Amino acid sequence: MILGPDGRPLDAEDDEAELEAGPNPRRGRLPGGLSLRALAPNAITSAALCAGLTGIRFATDGQWEKAVFAVILAGMLDGIDGRVARLMKAQSRFGAELDSLADNVSFGVAPALILFMWSLNDLPRVGWFAALALAVCCALRLARFNARIDLPEQPHKSAGFLTGVPAPVGAGLAFLPLYLWIASGEAVFRNPVVVGLWTLGMAFLMISSLATLSWTSLRPRRSIRIEVIALFGLVIAALLTEPWWTLVAICAVYLALIPLAIVRYARFRRQRAAGAA
Repeated sequence: MILGPDGRPLDAEDDEAELEAGPNPRRGRLPGGLSLRALAPNAITSAALCAGLTGIRFATDGQWEKAVFAVILAGMLDGIDGRVARLMKAQSRFGAELDSLADNVSFGVAPALILFMWSLNDLPRVGWFAALALAVCCALRLARFNARIDLPEQPHKSAGFLTGVPAPVGAGLAFLPLYLWIASGEAVFRNPVVVGLWTLGMAFLMISSLATLSWTSLRPRRSIRIEVIALFGLVIAALLTEPWWTLVAICAVYLALIPLAIVRYARFRRQRAAGAA
């Protein structure tokens, strides 16, 4: 509500006219306090949330491929919304909270339920424990991120690394047995013991304190950027022709890069300690 010069509340028409007349500190903001520029990134975040929930719906019908692609789509949208917010200078606390809530559903609850309905349901008690571990660890990771977001010094972040495996990546890695099962048709990849142990391992990686590579640390050198563009195009082509084996390869490459990230971060710490001495 906006007050007029005489202190009287303006009605809806006067409210709109007052916002257009400027100058006004609330110009460009919705009545609820959310700026107009924040609509686009928050709408993308909402779409990511809906994609994750739709993945659960597909899983209830046994449409495993669609369920996985829905979660992958949520991950792609999650990677876009933050960049759109920074591009439009529309970062807000509301957007950060909405993003965390959406991530918890799309990359914690949805993958856990999909994996449970696909395989872990064959061992209801142990399987449910593994599914719960994935969902709870995703929530804990996001809570840790929110608690540290205002800290001035974050060792991993200041060095260009991340702490643990990000939630979207953790969800994608948790689906690796499902990728292999769809690609090969081998029943061993649907074994609830195998899937449960793998799910627990990915849950641990999400809440671990291991240094993992971020986009900043993966920035290619100027001399090989043409090759990187070509590689990106080939990966997209592979996803269109052989999506499941390509997803398996992407997961394998990421897992292989984790030891590299640990070594690089240890080297950075030694250099920083030497510089401080």
